[in-house]
Amino acid sequence: MSRLNDVRLSVLDLAPVRQGGSISETFANTVSLAQHAEQLGYTRFWLAEHHNAAGIASAATSVLIGHVAGATSTLRVGSGGIMLPNHAPLVVAEQFGTLATLYPDRIDLGLGRAPGTDGMTVRALKRDPMSGVSDFPQQVAELQRFLGDGQPGQQVHAWPGEGTHVPIWLLGSSGYSAQLAAQMGLPFAFAGQFAPGYMLEAIRLYREQFQPSAVLDQPYVITGIPIVAADTDEQAQYHATTQQQKFLALARGRRIQLAPPVEQMDWSPQEQAAVQQNLGASIVGGPETVRSELERFLELTGADEVMVNSDFYYHEDRLHSYEILANLCLR
Repeated sequence: MSRLNDVRLSVLDLAPVRQGGSISETFANTVSLAQHAEQLGYTRFWLAEHHNAAGIASAATSVLIGHVAGATSTLRVGSGGIMLPNHAPLVVAEQFGTLATLYPDRIDLGLGRAPGTDGMTVRALKRDPMSGVSDFPQQVAELQRFLGDGQPGQQVHAWPGEGTHVPIWLLGSSGYSAQLAAQMGLPFAFAGQFAPGYMLEAIRLYREQFQPSAVLDQPYVITGIPIVAADTDEQAQYHATTQQQKFLALARGRRIQLAPPVEQMDWSPQEQAAVQQNLGASIVGGPETVRSELERFLELTGADEVMVNSDFYYHEDRLHSYEILANLCLR
């Protein structure tokens, strides 16, 4: 029996800047995509913190979340994620407490422990490169306290933030965050959009070790996945060269803005293998191909929710891809 109509669909938007475009255009496209997703019935819309990345405009993540939330009305909007080692938990609580007060019951707080950038930029952020690795669980617990109800004798408060109980998600691409999410009884989101190799093991660890908590009584898994859908398999394969060029540039030690699709990729066999390692969970095709591959993916992972990241050079093609997917799962 197909699970397509049972799974929730959500959007991960990296606020991509395309070659020949602008950051202003990117922000307009982000709002357009969020409004489109809301109309189609997607559950949530997450933005991710990155720094010193010319092709990604979501560095001020909480600001952009507020902008998107203000332009929508029912869609859950949040972070996928905030890189907690870059911030004091009190500041994150104040930011997301403000968002949750402005947009009640619509804000998610996904947390990661990577810096979301390179070592030089970490130093520019005034952070210790090793901070947040060993004390990440303590940081998460501190953030939970700031967002929870005030306690007798508490001297430092997050105002706004206290009592908002903003839902916290742990994000990861390995078993560490999966096991921590299980121990803390929190929902878990796996970054299959760029690190699919450990996905099944991380999900297994999370489910096996999950301990019910005050916020969640059973495990809940979101899997990130790249999906490029078009009217035909051939069109989708053509559009998919945009995401392939992005990961090829990373394999060559560079970050680029989104590039126009090309008829043929110029890469070595070793480079092609490296790109495919990043995009191993990617689904590319027309409606029937996407349907069959997504059914297989859901059977394999048992995901409760799929968070789709789609790189397209042309905004209209990206909107159409999300519409094709919605027609398969949400109609």
